[in-house]
Amino acid sequence: MKIPLARNLRDGRFQALAGATVLTVLTFVLPALPLTRNGVSVLAVVDITGSMNVRDYTGPDGKPVSRLETARGALRDLVAALPCGSRVALGLFTERRPFLLFTPIEVCADFAPLDGALAVLDWRMAWEGDSRISAGLFRAVEMARDLGTDLLFITDGQEAPPLPSTGGPTFDGKPGAVRGLIVGAGAYALSPIPRYNDRGREIGFYGAGDVQQENRFGPPPADAESREGYNPRNAPFGGAAATGSEHLSSVREPYLKTLASQTGLTYAHLDGPGGLGPRLLAAATPRPLPGRLDLRPFLGGAALALVLAVFLLPIARALSVPRALTLKKA
Repeated sequence: MKIPLARNLRDGRFQALAGATVLTVLTFVLPALPLTRNGVSVLAVVDITGSMNVRDYTGPDGKPVSRLETARGALRDLVAALPCGSRVALGLFTERRPFLLFTPIEVCADFAPLDGALAVLDWRMAWEGDSRISAGLFRAVEMARDLGTDLLFITDGQEAPPLPSTGGPTFDGKPGAVRGLIVGAGAYALSPIPRYNDRGREIGFYGAGDVQQENRFGPPPADAESREGYNPRNAPFGGAAATGSEHLSSVREPYLKTLASQTGLTYAHLDGPGGLGPRLLAAATPRPLPGRLDLRPFLGGAALALVLAVFLLPIARALSVPRALTLKKA
């Protein structure tokens, strides 16, 4: 007995197998589609000075996490999310200048060494204890300009020693010549700074007498004459020891925003290990990256799903019939 052709064409299994055949053929003949995406070429500089050890973030397990560890996670997440063709250079900041670890490398072809370098960033790599943020930032801008990249500078903004009453150094470059992002790390409330011994073991926190509370280099501040023990020659800053909260730390956001306006960079706060990518892409120079979108995996997956549906649906129906009869008898 012959089954009419029209009935075959209306059969769902036939239609599914025919669709799977068409999709399979397309996987062999369909070329990849051209695709252009925007990537970045950026120099990432990370502050590894002592205040970056402050644990004022919360990890996924609910435990306190340091600023440096959070910044490290944010950079690893950023590199993994950047489109292939983007390039990243890495530098460290301490004292008054950044140190370049390596020049820009491609984020996909060199992902393993790049991710590995980010994973081992540590405060013990610092070669000096001071933290002159503005000087380091201005030199990082010059370094990015020489490399032909944008700049990503991650810091909490705490100058150590504090800036003198006359302020920090002035930026003598052209604002906006280098694009990029200053990322402020840390919470807004003051927190104690961990202290370590010469073997790198934590031994407590810095106290008020352990750090310089006021920079007494250069001319005294405007209120010097009202201070106890003031003498224009022998005690121009007053006779009492300086007091303050420099032994505690928080993100110095107003100061970092001022530096951002001076250099033409954009400021953003580091809220956690994620979300840095969109902010960098918005602030960086768009760099079109030619690429291709290969549809064959999607077509092959759809063909396999249709074939599996043809063979598995009858089995599922057969298994459901005895259960339906049992329920009917009950």
